[in-house]
Amino acid sequence: MKIPYLLSIIVMAFLGCNSAEKQQEKNTPQSAPTDLSTKIDYATGFNVKYENGYKWVEIPRPYQEAKEGFKYLLVQKGQDIPEHDVSVQVISIPLETIICTSTSHIPLLDYLNETEKLIGFPSTQYISSSNARKLIDAGKVTELGIDSKMNIEKVIELDAEMVMGYSITGDYGQFRKLQQAGIPVVINAEYIEEHPLGRAEWIKFMALFFNKEKMADSVFNEIKYNYLKLKNATDTISSRPTVYSGVVYGDAWFLPGGQNNMAKLFKDAGAKYLWSEDNSTGYLEYSFESVYEKAHNADFWVGVASYNSLEEIKQADKRYTDFEAFQNGNVYSYNARMGPTGGNEFLELGYLRPDLILEDLIKIFHPELLEDEELYFHRKVE
Repeated sequence: MKIPYLLSIIVMAFLGCNSAEKQQEKNTPQSAPTDLSTKIDYATGFNVKYENGYKWVEIPRPYQEAKEGFKYLLVQKGQDIPEHDVSVQVISIPLETIICTSTSHIPLLDYLNETEKLIGFPSTQYISSSNARKLIDAGKVTELGIDSKMNIEKVIELDAEMVMGYSITGDYGQFRKLQQAGIPVVINAEYIEEHPLGRAEWIKFMALFFNKEKMADSVFNEIKYNYLKLKNATDTISSRPTVYSGVVYGDAWFLPGGQNNMAKLFKDAGAKYLWSEDNSTGYLEYSFESVYEKAHNADFWVGVASYNSLEEIKQADKRYTDFEAFQNGNVYSYNARMGPTGGNEFLELGYLRPDLILEDLIKIFHPELLEDEELYFHRKVE
């Protein structure tokens, strides 16, 4: 069910015959590709309109509680910038350099064969991608410090053509400083998407900045095909095991809301998520006692943070051992694949590859459907 990790691309370059011709070519505006288009099937967090060779891009909800969004105007390098509202940020494309701020942005570059354009990232130790790690090890990606306290001076020194950021609360303080310094900042809101394929479709958003729409469409279509084929295998299943998720942090048990991305994956994998009737898309906070009351006899416990063994879970809170899923050994984590410096591949690649997550979950809940498949992101905690 896996699709090839890298897709091929042919790049052709035309050089002038002499320096005069080269200078003339340099001063001649580049023609915008005429065959670019973006069709959005699942994502609701961005939209794009093509007009006279320009791309008008909108992020209507850059974070969960946002009341207003952002608009961007993507202009091919060498072309004149059309009239636009002062609130619209202009980005020259295709990008030659980019700074990303979330590990989930990295696979988007990988699958578009644009990883080498990455020149900066906060907390590079959390990146798992082998392509990106080669660049980091070669000193081609600058470490920018902790995400929330990103080194603004270093970012400005790098003079990247664009920074791709994200926001959970709407605090744009650091990004405003970068914009004031002349560095364009674009907000990626993929994490808000409710449908797993909606998150994956943000590869089309990244593609806009590299004129890679066709490649992004091809990648997404294969992921969608894999996902829907897997989902169809569970549609007629009548016996659905019960499942709960999350662990206690501080004084509260955090678990996915009933319309959360993970809750939908549980459903599509042929399981009954015990909080599926809830209408929230974020995360719920409950007391240990209330979760125990509802889930103590559930069949599976999937998503136990970074715990590596049942003993670790027991040491964290002995009450966990009272759940039947714990007693029966049906506990699963999503840390089967960890990067060489501590990054979690599930948290990096999972947004783009929900088909791999779904395949894992079907293998866990209904192993008879995928007898020859091995778990990819998940592993049984023993």
